[in-house]
Amino acid sequence: MKSFERLVLTHLKDITGPLLDPLQFAYRANRSVDDAVNTGLHYILQHLDSPGTYARILFVDFSSVFNTIIPEILCSKLTQLNVPAPTCQWITDFLTDRRQQVRLGNITSSIRTISTGAPQGCVLSPLLFSLYTNDCTSGDPSVKLLKFADDTTVIGLIRDGDESAYRQEVEQLALWCGQNNLELNKLKTVEMTVDFRRSPPTLPPLTILNSTVTAVETFRFLGSTISQDLKWTSNIVTLIKKAQQRLYFLRQLRKFNLPQELLIQFYSAIIQSVLCTSICFGSATKQDR
Repeated sequence: MKSFERLVLTHLKDITGPLLDPLQFAYRANRSVDDAVNTGLHYILQHLDSPGTYARILFVDFSSVFNTIIPEILCSKLTQLNVPAPTCQWITDFLTDRRQQVRLGNITSSIRTISTGAPQGCVLSPLLFSLYTNDCTSGDPSVKLLKFADDTTVIGLIRDGDESAYRQEVEQLALWCGQNNLELNKLKTVEMTVDFRRSPPTLPPLTILNSTVTAVETFRFLGSTISQDLKWTSNIVTLIKKAQQRLYFLRQLRKFNLPQELLIQFYSAIIQSVLCTSICFGSATKQDR
């Protein structure tokens, strides 16, 4: 089945590739987490070069997104992306009437039929989710909506204290989620403000679905720790601490007299990969570098 899924995956990519949201960075060739982080920071820093500006960043968290896809809605979206009707029908059949059973120890549940969501671990599921959320975009140039799979970030580039566009786009996002059976996790959705003005005023809180969004000073954004001052210190400290913890295992392996080639492979895969994550450090101090 996975072999056939790969054929369908290639077919879908060829058709929908040029029509995908340019701010969706997941599951696409020549794009990565670093590209998403750098693009977001670029929008913010470029905006803050002008006087009287600040940015509000909403880090959106969804609840069980892959389990809530409605096949009929997905099929409608695929049709709008010029996917042929037979392919849409096959995908609908692939997602509906799936049989599922859970086993815990010696206890097995009864068989249930499921017709929502995309099976996790399937070849097609990541792309299908990207296509499902492809029309979730910002309609205002001062608000950027970045996506990496189910990680969604709304960046409001505020000028002269006018937050109307930002707040309207957040309301539209909540409305879109309701229309597409996606549930916003209001407890895990947080907001961070970046304001370099000398005497920034206290900003009114943001609300989503009658719930006040928690304000934070730092946030782990796609693996990178972002702080309100946009300095790289927090992220560098986090990466170094993580790498130092893994160095312990390298020292333990050396005690077993493993070949140097294997030790180098372990270092490259387990330690160097951590240090090279989000290696951009333009805002880092000389000491941190």
